[in-house]
Amino acid sequence: MTALALTTTDSRELELVGAPASRNPAAVYLSALAPTGRAGMLSRLRKVAVILGGPDTDPLALPWHTLRYEHVAAIRARLEAEGLAPATVNLTLAALRGIAKAAFGLGLLDADALERIRQVKPVRGERLPAGRALSAGELAALMGACANDPTAAGARDGAILAMLYTCGLRRSELVALPLEAYNPETGELRVLKAKGGKQRIVYVDNGAAAALRDWLEVRGTEPGPLFTAVNRGGRVVAGGMSGQALYAALRKRAEQAGVAAFTPHDLRRTCVSDLLDAGADVVTVQHIAGHSSPLTTARYDRRPDAAKRKAQNLLHVPYRSRRLAAA
Repeated sequence: MTALALTTTDSRELELVGAPASRNPAAVYLSALAPTGRAGMLSRLRKVAVILGGPDTDPLALPWHTLRYEHVAAIRARLEAEGLAPATVNLTLAALRGIAKAAFGLGLLDADALERIRQVKPVRGERLPAGRALSAGELAALMGACANDPTAAGARDGAILAMLYTCGLRRSELVALPLEAYNPETGELRVLKAKGGKQRIVYVDNGAAAALRDWLEVRGTEPGPLFTAVNRGGRVVAGGMSGQALYAALRKRAEQAGVAAFTPHDLRRTCVSDLLDAGADVVTVQHIAGHSSPLTTARYDRRPDAAKRKAQNLLHVPYRSRRLAAA
């Protein structure tokens, strides 16, 4: 497969807005994804473009309608040989299948070629989830850093930390929450998952409810995002937070609290892990986290590791320290 040169007209057509009218399968595929998922899949396609056409290849400039089984199989083998995680390789294969399906829908790929591409098997294997879980001490230090900030940002960030941890929210879900998603009378929070438009209900309770109540007293009752921007003077301003602004806020609190760097997803991971450790059943935690499968939730269960450690401690190694022997 070789790269195609794009004309000025092509470039406009390949913009994601209005992309379904384009004849480019990659643009059609990307436009059908949720906005929060496009960047990740485009990143995977850039990796594929390097494999197929070289380091400067534009993924939207490849002749995707010529994609065939042998190309996909070769890409799978190359990514696996580079040591990428099975989930990453399989995500790339999913993108290629999506592009092939779009090409078929556009009449650029026949049914036989599409079915052959679908026959490329995913990579088997599983790795432990990336990232880390935060300790109770770290959470307390972070909350303390927010409490010590008398500005609106302190109240907001304390509520954000509480919501990410107790509700297991994704970053995209939190920044997209409107004020009306929360019912302070019942504690009910309606969360809309960007991918697939699925909605779930979680509950804000205990300390999280108190933190959110303090923030809402500062924020006010004006319609708009639940979590708004705060200017440098510490005052609430109109407009929601971006995902990058959320990262910056958490990074600031981590530095103030003396806590090692963490991501919004680490708080989600901590929520799932702590709920399982506390004895909540996997299916209930699955619904709280919004996982499509309980198998995904089970990957965060630390109890099997604790059981393994306890079992291995039953074994005795008759080793005498050299330092003790020399004494």
